[in-house]
Amino acid sequence: MKKILNFGSLNMDFVYAVAHTVRGGETEASLGLQVFPGGKGLNQSIAAARAGLSVFHAGLVGEDGGLLLDTLKADGVDTRFVGTVPGRSGHTIIQVDENAQNAILLFGGANRAVTPAYADEVLAHFSAGDIVLLQNEISAVPHILRRAAEAGLSVWFNPSPMDDGARACDLSLVSVFLLNEIEGEQLTGTAEPGAILDRMAEKYPQAAVVLTLGAAGAWYAKAGARAFCPAEKAEAVDTTAAGDTFTGYFLRGMLDGRTPEEALRLAARASAIAVSRPGASPSIPRFSEVERGL
Repeated sequence: MKKILNFGSLNMDFVYAVAHTVRGGETEASLGLQVFPGGKGLNQSIAAARAGLSVFHAGLVGEDGGLLLDTLKADGVDTRFVGTVPGRSGHTIIQVDENAQNAILLFGGANRAVTPAYADEVLAHFSAGDIVLLQNEISAVPHILRRAAEAGLSVWFNPSPMDDGARACDLSLVSVFLLNEIEGEQLTGTAEPGAILDRMAEKYPQAAVVLTLGAAGAWYAKAGARAFCPAEKAEAVDTTAAGDTFTGYFLRGMLDGRTPEEALRLAARASAIAVSRPGASPSIPRFSEVERGL
């Protein structure tokens, strides 16, 4: 049985409702504030767990991280590899405007205290054929990716946010890329979806690519084969966890043995439900709800 390790961030999200995203030099009164557990790592673990998968989470929290651990445990995520370090956990300040679009300011906190030694301790519990899911909101990502691949794990990589740390990774070791259109453009130098997929295939022929395009749908490509799924219509309230929800449900679909197109459809349905609700992790639906929608 394959084990799934999500080695990722754990954040508190401070979500401010605004009329429009604050511009440089501008002061704007918030229309409201909500506080949620989040972080791409936590969100993707919860999405995978609510999709019905058994997930181990690895990462670090600060001394204020009790709520983050409790949130993971409440959804059945195995937290035995989550450590606590002095100081504060990661957090984000998120502006959500009247069109449900968001702007995010990230403070790394404990997420930036991940060391190669700690990563090696965690990876020692996993073996060839297991899956490691990575984002780019923690430190030591290039080391984790390399050591996981050396151990024969399948590496699913969401290089978000795209920065020098992501570029320092040996991307030839990635099994599945999980990209939005911005990350796709940053990796390939082109914004056209078909050209992104073409260039990814040229640069990383061994990898599958999942390219999400928001309301324009999503693509899957590998070894010359492609599948497309349109986005489902939804009354968007908050898009913060849409991509993370998509990741968890696409992983479930592929591990179920569904075709890529079927897995995309499952993920698209789950994301449509998520964006219709406020918050990050609280918005993620459970598998029974998503399956009914299909």
